[in-house]
Amino acid sequence: MDFVSALGTTQMIVVAVLGAVSALAGLLSVVHAAVQRPDAFTAVDRQSKGFWVGLLALATVFLALFGVVGAGGPIIGMICLLGLVAVIVYLVDVRPKVDEVQGRRWFRRL
Repeated sequence: MDFVSALGTTQMIVVAVLGAVSALAGLLSVVHAAVQRPDAFTAVDRQSKGFWVGLLALATVFLALFGVVGAGGPIIGMICLLGLVAVIVYLVDVRPKVDEVQGRRWFRRL
């Protein structure tokens, strides 16, 4: 195996691993959003629970279907990127505030 084909194989493995990690993060975030009380989201001045669950579920579907294989073309890739941004926003901004207002930690309820 020459260097170029080894580099291509390594790139495919890295893309698949990153896709799987992003799909797993999406799954964890949608489960977390689904088990929270609806009033916790409005108490921290964020969008409603239904908005976050729907957005994260849609993002997780796209990340699981297309993010792992890295296929689908530029439009699907852009949708996956937007879904990943939504997951990251939830995990670093919304989730800590929702947990704080309810007085719990991330894995305690799950």
